[in-house]
Amino acid sequence: MTALRSARVLAWLSLFAAALAASDARADQRDDFLAGKTRDCPRCELAGAHLKRRDLSGADLAGAKLTDANLHDARLVGARLGGADLNGANLNKANLARADLRGATMRDAMLYAAILDAADATGADLTNALMGTARLTRSIVSEARLDNVDLSKGRLAEANHVGASLAAVALDSAILRSARLDRASLTEARLIGAELIGASLVNADLTDANALGANLRGADLTRATLRRTNFRRANLYEATLDGAIFDNTVMPDGTTLP
Repeated sequence: MTALRSARVLAWLSLFAAALAASDARADQRDDFLAGKTRDCPRCELAGAHLKRRDLSGADLAGAKLTDANLHDARLVGARLGGADLNGANLNKANLARADLRGATMRDAMLYAAILDAADATGADLTNALMGTARLTRSIVSEARLDNVDLSKGRLAEANHVGASLAAVALDSAILRSARLDRASLTEARLIGAELIGASLVNADLTDANALGANLRGADLTRATLRRTNFRRANLYEATLDGAIFDNTVMPDGTTLP
């Protein structure tokens, strides 16, 4: 019994020593990262870090805690940020083209004029983010949360928002040409003057959305929910509306359906 207890104690001490060694290694890695000696710091504690204009292209920051970090104008092209905590971070004008943001949390983050072309933000949480004039051309934001996000004047051509939650999103004057918004929730969304030429909105929910003056020429709204949607002065020429649900829907000429 004594021998068994001794073995257990030795095993526990070995695990404790390994954990301390790993902790020390992470601390060293964090110091090297902040000093600019390395671009990789996965799972590091970097809350509030000042990384303004840092070149972190291709950096491995997966799972890192970057809450309230300053990444203004930083270069993060192709960076790995999957599962990272970027809540409240300043990413204004940052270049995140082709970055991996899958499962990242970016609530209340600032991404004004940021570049996210071809970035993968599948399942990310961007609730309340400020993203005016941001570029997300050919980005993947499927199954993500963008509730109450400001994306006015954003460029989202050919972006994939399939199954995303975009409740109360502001997309005024945004470009969503050929974007995929199938099954997306756009309840109370603002699409005033937005360009949605050729966009796919199959089974999308646009309840109470305001698409005043939007261009939906050739858009696919098959089986979309259009309860109280405002299409006044919108362009629905050649749009597909098969199976769409109309309920007090305001049409381009001001008439209401049904």
